[in-house]
Amino acid sequence: MSMRIAYSAANSALMTIQSQMSVSSNNIANADTDGYTRKVANLTATNSGSYGTGVTVSSVTSTASSSMVKSVVKASSTLGSAEVVASYMSSLGDAMGTIDSDGTTGSSLSSMIDDLESSLRSLADTPESDTLVAQVLGAVDDAASQLRTTSASVQQLRSQADSDIDAAVDTVNSALNTIDSLNEQIVSGQARGLDTSNLEDQRYTALQSISENMEVSYFTDSNGAMKVYTDNGIPLVDSQVHELSFNSAGTLNSGVSYPANLSGITVGGIDITGNINSGAIGGLLQLRDEDLPAVQDELDQLATSLMTALNSVSNTGTSLPAPNSLTGTATVAGTDAVDGSGTVRVAVLNSDGEVDEYQDFDLSSYSTIDDLIADIDGMGGISASLDSDGHLVISADDTDMGVSIGAMDGTMGTDSQNMSMFFGLNDLLTGTGASDISLSSRIAEDSSAFAVGALSDSSTLTVGEIGVAAGDGSVATALADALSGDTTFAAAGNMSAMTTSLSSYASGILSDVSTSVDSSESKLASAETRYTTQSEALSSQSGVNLDEENALISQLENAYATAASLIEALNSMFDDLLTAVKST
Repeated sequence: MSMRIAYSAANSALMTIQSQMSVSSNNIANADTDGYTRKVANLTATNSGSYGTGVTVSSVTSTASSSMVKSVVKASSTLGSAEVVASYMSSLGDAMGTIDSDGTTGSSLSSMIDDLESSLRSLADTPESDTLVAQVLGAVDDAASQLRTTSASVQQLRSQADSDIDAAVDTVNSALNTIDSLNEQIVSGQARGLDTSNLEDQRYTALQSISENMEVSYFTDSNGAMKVYTDNGIPLVDSQVHELSFNSAGTLNSGVSYPANLSGITVGGIDITGNINSGAIGGLLQLRDEDLPAVQDELDQLATSLMTALNSVSNTGTSLPAPNSLTGTATVAGTDAVDGSGTVRVAVLNSDGEVDEYQDFDLSSYSTIDDLIADIDGMGGISASLDSDGHLVISADDTDMGVSIGAMDGTMGTDSQNMSMFFGLNDLLTGTGASDISLSSRIAEDSSAFAVGALSDSSTLTVGEIGVAAGDGSVATALADALSGDTTFAAAGNMSAMTTSLSSYASGILSDVSTSVDSSESKLASAETRYTTQSEALSSQSGVNLDEENALISQLENAYATAASLIEALNSMFDDLLTAVKST
């Protein structure tokens, strides 16, 4: 080997060692930088003819394998979904209330229904007690308020999920643009032979930000550009960025749903909502459109069943003294057909409950609502009509008298309701579901309007006799029985059709939510374990070990010193050779 070749090899060694030391120093400096992976200098031998002339740094690359990075990216999507679902389910569980360990008290819907039944039993024993009436109405109001509050909590969580989807979409779009920008820098740098490994780390960090919110597929092309796609193959980053589109609805209620009137997520006009099943966005969509509406359906089923059970009884009764006027809550038209059978009794009572006038009506004999109203209006002391909202109003003409309706065996409508309930004349509860269920405003304003007794159905009843007796607790007993007895519930949310008590159904809702909470926590624990395992494996492979880097730098310093000594020796040899040449 000539001295020139030896000198070239030694000089190459110095330059290569300097590059390696620079890479190791950079590793040490970024050991605690999020997303940074350990870099190595890749060496290539150089030759001159048949002689080796040393080595050179051909590239600087990360030690992270692409397959392991893909595993971490996928695991982060699963974790992103599990985290958001578990967090929301925990909040939902808090909103549902609790039952004490003995199962008899608490703040849950079932405990409030049990409290209502208990207060009704007490009132049935002493129906003339104003204090017990107030307790019953307070318990009714508490149960209705708890339903409204719980429903509002469910819808607030849906609204929050909708808002969080909007924020997550912004995060994804920002990361997509970051990847696009980094692609340009990486492609340009690699074409010029520059080290782009740190830029590639930044790109993977942006990719991880996307995967935490939605699962994506990706690959790096031959030029070094990363291409990103939705899980079903729609491009998000190719030669340009294709951003996600989403319109937050603001405040949600139980009447709105996707896709009817809630926004989905689109890319270039294509709805990809149904294909996002992982990441935070996938979890939020599941919560907004499936999990939370299922609970709302169960609450609505409970609320409507509670209203039906109590109103069907309260509409068989009357207060004492009877109210001067009754106004229905149902909207009807005078031309509506009467689908009726059996007999209903309408009476005018004085303040002591004595009958001033009454008449029995055969509901099967009427063709239209107008026909029925006309006959009731035809009573001497009664006025009956539909108001401007289509509500039936029945009033005693004498302001000192009251109106009472006895259900008898009469029914109307396809649900075979008693006439009073069909028109909603003596409802205890009003509303359309859990979101607006409430104690009747008429009763809330005047507790004496609460029906605790029933109009006599005696076939020999005569004017002057007692139509509603003081101390009649039959309606209170029937109300309590309606709460404890079997009610038929349609399938709703995650609960199948069943026949059980209202309290048991309410407990079932709490149990369903508790199961969902436990399931979400279990899935979160599993997702955390998987992500931690994958991340630790990646860190073990590509993380910076300070001891190893320091040891490597020490080795490189020794190698550098050896190469420098070789150059010094070669320089001395050159000097001796020149001196020898000059002296000849």
